[in-house]
Amino acid sequence: MKIKTNSIFLILKRLTAVALAMTMVVACLCGCSTEEKGQSGQSKTDSDKIQIGMTFDSFVIERWQRDRDVFVSMAKELGADVNIQNANGDVAEQKRQIEYFIKKGMDVIVIVCIDSASVRPNLKRARDAGIKVIAYDRLISEADVDLYISFDNEKVGEMMGQALVDNGLTGGKVLMINGAENDNNVPMVCTGFEAVMEENGNEILDKYYVEGWKAELAADYIYSNMTKVIECDAIMCGNDDLASRVVTALSEKRMAGKKMVVGQDADLEACQRIVEGTQLMTVYKPIEKLAQRAAECAVKMAKGEEITQTISGITTKNDGAYDVPYLKIDPVSVNADNMDEVIINSGFHLKEDVYLNVPSKLKEN
Repeated sequence: MKIKTNSIFLILKRLTAVALAMTMVVACLCGCSTEEKGQSGQSKTDSDKIQIGMTFDSFVIERWQRDRDVFVSMAKELGADVNIQNANGDVAEQKRQIEYFIKKGMDVIVIVCIDSASVRPNLKRARDAGIKVIAYDRLISEADVDLYISFDNEKVGEMMGQALVDNGLTGGKVLMINGAENDNNVPMVCTGFEAVMEENGNEILDKYYVEGWKAELAADYIYSNMTKVIECDAIMCGNDDLASRVVTALSEKRMAGKKMVVGQDADLEACQRIVEGTQLMTVYKPIEKLAQRAAECAVKMAKGEEITQTISGITTKNDGAYDVPYLKIDPVSVNADNMDEVIINSGFHLKEDVYLNVPSKLKEN
């Protein structure tokens, strides 16, 4: 009888241990389920970190990768997590990305916009959901964003024009190969450039807008309009990527260095062309400053701070329907004379990279 009692005791002990183990497994599964739910955006994770969603037009243009890296680094330093999305120039994809950010419950959405009209309804839904919206580098028209932060784009155009004038262009003829027509920065740059041309009696032979900033189309324009190219004294390019294809096309026609070419963004290849003599100037836009200030503003907005009172230099700009807060960063004109001072001394590009194709000038400097 004693043996049977011990057997029953052992059986009950084992059953209790199994039951306890099963309870722990169920508890773990429930805990995992809750965590996964938080990661899917249905509820906040236990970190409660500021969440910023950032969607880029694309990373085809060299500078956007630098903007991304600096923004993310600064935001993390300030205690925020950043979700980066790349629309690859696809408007429909950028709309999907904004909706994804809304679903995830982001605190702030930062957007390098492809097309204002297309994303306007999505941004309204974001703001209705209590999410702050920052238009980064490109103004989003009639969207009433919480902040537009960019460089002084009219000044960029003025600098391009002034560089041509300073190099002797008065009473001359110019071609304008602009960026995408639906990019709201493009008309601002054009306004500044055209004002300087008019003041100095220069005729604009033609204006061409490159769809989607596709650089190969800039080269196609040169090949298809050779009569105008031969007639012109200078070519204004919407950015250095377009200028790269333009100079290549000019080289094939043995005109590189004979036509003044200007651009913007201070891409490495553009800086190389400037010291080589095939591009006159570029506009350096201190991306680090822009991205850092944008990250700083995003974090403050997420915390509910009024940036117009806590961030210096904010004015307003009309987006076509609303006056929106505008933080403007000044650009810098760069040519062969101040290349070292502006580009190399700031660490934007390495000296040996800029002078790669002209080692004799590297020794001189």
